[in-house]
Amino acid sequence: MSSGLNLAQQEAVNFLHGPCLVLAGAGSGKTRVITHKIARLIQAGLEPKRIAAITFTNKAAAEMRERAKGLIGRDAKHVVVCTFHALGVRMMREDGAVLGLKPAFSILDSDDVTKILKDAGGTTDAATARIWQWTISKWKNMGLNAAQAEAQAADDNERITARIMGRYEERLAAYQSVDFDDLIGMPLKLLQQHDEVRAKWQAALGHVLVDEYQDTNATQYEVLKALVGERGRFTAVGDDDQSIYGWRGATLDNLKKLPIDYPSLKVIKLEQNYRSTSAILRAANNVIGPNPKLFPKTLFSELGEGEPVRVVDADSEAHEAERTVARIQSLRGGDATTQGQQHKEFRDFAILYRANHQARVFEQALRKAQIPYKVSGGQSFFDRAEIKDLCGWFRLWVNNDDDPAFLRAVTTPKRGIGHTTLASLGTFASQYKLSLFEALFSPSLPSVMPKRALEGLHEFGRYINDLEYRARRTMGAEDARAFLADWLKEIDYEKHLYDGEDSEQVAAGRWTNVLEFCDWMSQRCGGQIDDASGATVESERKSLLEVAQTISLLSTISEREKDQNVVTLSTLHASKGLEWPHVMLVGVTEGLLPFKLDDDGGRQEKISDDTLQRLQEERRLMYVGITRAQRSLAVSWTKRRKQGREMVPAQPSRFIAEMALDKKTTREDPREKLKALRAEFARKVQDNAAAAAAAAAAP
Repeated sequence: MSSGLNLAQQEAVNFLHGPCLVLAGAGSGKTRVITHKIARLIQAGLEPKRIAAITFTNKAAAEMRERAKGLIGRDAKHVVVCTFHALGVRMMREDGAVLGLKPAFSILDSDDVTKILKDAGGTTDAATARIWQWTISKWKNMGLNAAQAEAQAADDNERITARIMGRYEERLAAYQSVDFDDLIGMPLKLLQQHDEVRAKWQAALGHVLVDEYQDTNATQYEVLKALVGERGRFTAVGDDDQSIYGWRGATLDNLKKLPIDYPSLKVIKLEQNYRSTSAILRAANNVIGPNPKLFPKTLFSELGEGEPVRVVDADSEAHEAERTVARIQSLRGGDATTQGQQHKEFRDFAILYRANHQARVFEQALRKAQIPYKVSGGQSFFDRAEIKDLCGWFRLWVNNDDDPAFLRAVTTPKRGIGHTTLASLGTFASQYKLSLFEALFSPSLPSVMPKRALEGLHEFGRYINDLEYRARRTMGAEDARAFLADWLKEIDYEKHLYDGEDSEQVAAGRWTNVLEFCDWMSQRCGGQIDDASGATVESERKSLLEVAQTISLLSTISEREKDQNVVTLSTLHASKGLEWPHVMLVGVTEGLLPFKLDDDGGRQEKISDDTLQRLQEERRLMYVGITRAQRSLAVSWTKRRKQGREMVPAQPSRFIAEMALDKKTTREDPREKLKALRAEFARKVQDNAAAAAAAAAAP
């Protein structure tokens, strides 16, 4: 079972009976270790259903599920492989009643939360509501409720936000809804405050594995502790050098706490990298060197020295983009520096940058050179307005008390129920502490509502009840497909899309998204679905209503991205966990990477603690970028950059100096390289023509 594993990996896989921390350096095979450990636990007699492997994204969960299946076969489907949030949903659907939550509660998305906060805070300004949202999310991730947040508020702004948080919590309870932070916070309440629930889940899970452990926040750590209890049968897999999500609550304190909370903790380091050449790893080790180490480690590779890491300077962002494109063209041509390899595939190349706005100039240069590309981390399928419309209807079928979903469904498409009617309904519902849907059928509503408006509301309410009844009984892919097609026709949604767009082409694109989404929903009702590897597999038959319950958890239309033959443009944050043969790390300029630090140009004796922590996280971000590269890495910076409408002088990032590269081998001008390639090509064409002419002239 442990064939093909190195000694450190084998040690991690075979340590079964206590708390284990696997420090998995970049490219060191952590997913392989997790899947082999799942197999080893089953081999040792643990039932598959008592093993939980927790990841941070649906995509990572799908990949892990697929790899586990390849290793252990059918048993893999019984292993609980899911995100922290999905596990939270499962716990709350089963046991949320003790917190006053119905099993059919709704999960609100970010836009719904903004709307509720605007109402709770008495503002129409979405930007203000989003600031409250960010603060409330931070408090929830710290495990604070509204009263605790108000008690420790630092100023009047925080006190006001804490009071708004209190009103927000009241509305969520009334709507039988939760936000994404609640999917961690509420399970923690269940485990900490209800002994019987805690005992049930500790008995259900014999071993918990956590991937990307360095990305956990304080609440997630407490959930893990409560799930594994004093026995501490868990495996945390992570890398403190790749902790880049401090801005959203992830904390390295969780790594510091492990040896304290679990004195028998087994720490195993995976330092052999299977991804990158020695030249690339040396640059990575040098960059991360100045950061303080919780558990010191040094990556090494047996893939050979490889090409030197290149540093490219440019006059401006546009010049930098030109040079980056020239490098791609040069490498695809194949020459002495690439040992004669022909890099024909665009998918082998990635351009990585610190912030989204940096992509534009590279997009323009790639388009000009007719090089196909994709921008990674763009708009999620589920963020499109037409998909949110349909999800609003689904959420209302699942949970009639979901007021944000009610308002979306009743107004999309328009059905003659206007704002005045909805405002009256809202006032009535608030007065009697009812959800909007419950208020529809209240015997007292006719006293405050004109007859025609009342009839429109009653017709909508009856239609929702009918849809919910039919969706509950619709099983299997074909029946679901037919049901959804009929429903879209009944509400005339295609006409709604075409009426709302000036461009028929845009409307047609949106309608195609709707059809693709309905097909995706239908597949999940049973029959055959595509798994993470693209293979078609049999799946359990579910009702359309059951599938609708899971919608809010899913962030992409598919757990896998189509493997297109295009250059990838990506932020450094979105690149984590990915790899490419050739990486161009661009915009490595002070003020961009590291991003705007008040540290007097790097003299660390003057840096505040907060700034120092930010600098260390930016350094980890640079380290993540470097370690995405397999065979070649170029790092570029600009002598001038745009600030507003002006061009201002710029300096290379301090991280370039920290890479400690050999100056003789690092400087490169891709344009000269490309010129030489073209000259070589022209010479060969000339030689071939001369040879052909000579052959033709020969007797």
